Amino acid sequence: FTVGPFEIEAIPVAHSIPEPMSLAITSPAGTVIHTGDWKIDPEPTIGPKTDEARFRAYGDKGVLALICDSTNALREGESPSEVAVGEGLKGVIQAAKGRVAVTTFSSNVGRIVSIAKAARDAGRQCLVLGRSLKRVIDVAGELGYMDGLPEFIAEEDFGFIPRENLVIICTGSQGEPLAALAKLSREEMKSVSLTAGDTVVFSSRTIPGNEKAILEIKNRLIDLGVKIIEDGDALVHVSGHPRRSELRKMYEWVRPQIGVPVHGEAAHLVAQGSLMSTSGIGQVAQVRDGDMLRLAPGPATIMDQVPFGRIYKDGRLIGTDQAMGIRDRRKLSFAGHVAVNVVLDDKYELAGDPDLVAIGVAEADGRGESLEDLMIDAAIGAVDSIPRQRRKDLDLVQEAVRRAVRGAANEAWGKKPLVTVFVTR
Repeated sequence: FTVGPFEIEAIPVAHSIPEPMSLAITSPAGTVIHTGDWKIDPEPTIGPKTDEARFRAYGDKGVLALICDSTNALREGESPSEVAVGEGLKGVIQAAKGRVAVTTFSSNVGRIVSIAKAARDAGRQCLVLGRSLKRVIDVAGELGYMDGLPEFIAEEDFGFIPRENLVIICTGSQGEPLAALAKLSREEMKSVSLTAGDTVVFSSRTIPGNEKAILEIKNRLIDLGVKIIEDGDALVHVSGHPRRSELRKMYEWVRPQIGVPVHGEAAHLVAQGSLMSTSGIGQVAQVRDGDMLRLAPGPATIMDQVPFGRIYKDGRLIGTDQAMGIRDRRKLSFAGHVAVNVVLDDKYELAGDPDLVAIGVAEADGRGESLEDLMIDAAIGAVDSIPRQRRKDLDLVQEAVRRAVRGAANEAWGKKPLVTVFVTR
């Protein structure tokens, strides 16, 4: 397709999401290829393989610049195939004696398919926990990516399935406190539970900064007698990004005049820049967020540094939406704000009814009941639903009350106000 002076072709590549594409952008000054997220997978679970022929065709015609994913530039070799992960998962599931819960990124449709196939091949049924997973699976099903897989069972059928015949696919791989896995670790789910002898598989990588939250969940699971399996124990996860051997292949296919490492921390960008240089790419341009890079004419040069992200003029000030509070003000204009103050005594019981102040919120529901009273009742119910020992985690109490108050407002009013909760003891 054409955009202004640019001819653009989308080139299929393999990755962990459906239908990823690289872009070949041709202009009078030359062709630039932006890989986006990609890898070389000879047997992708969903979607086509990375289209080597199209990349080579552009390399034969001449490529001015390759803008390339650097996420795995520090790792030698090639990323294993998603099919190998499927086999690894099947082996783990077949060897397990009790239930198996597998947690992964909800956007990774290929991994969800691998887990479902592994469960099917091991003679087990699948149960899905987590709203984001269910939403992704619904859309993937509409697009045909779940064809040939058995239907997932409902949560209410959990108790009717023998432990050795069940696989749970759940959210929470990054330690999110209110995701399904965290709730299972705290024994807070009404109809689904994990018990001694069950297995939890982390089919994901840990995003830096989430280590503590994930460790807390693992410790709670271990206290329940649950076995933990992660990438170092079996092949249960692979990256959707190219390692160094795959990067070298891309350079060989495309043969660019200029290499531009992107997608990664500074260490990844520098590592790929070095690899580009030693692989025969004549010029490497190291860029960071906001750099304006001129690729032609002449050598690649950073011409300017520009603000990045959305910039707003607000009164006398100019800044990002976060600095200006734009997002919060939009939400406030639509659904108002509720402030809740919860006080716990020295036994972590409610010292009294929560104080609640609502601004820009409807006064009553359709039956005439006070919306403020409904939200206060929801806040009390949220605190009462948390075991007393767990109320020592004030952040947990705060989030539970926030969600309960928003939920009560949404059920009665159809809108979710911004909710600020203060918990003191």
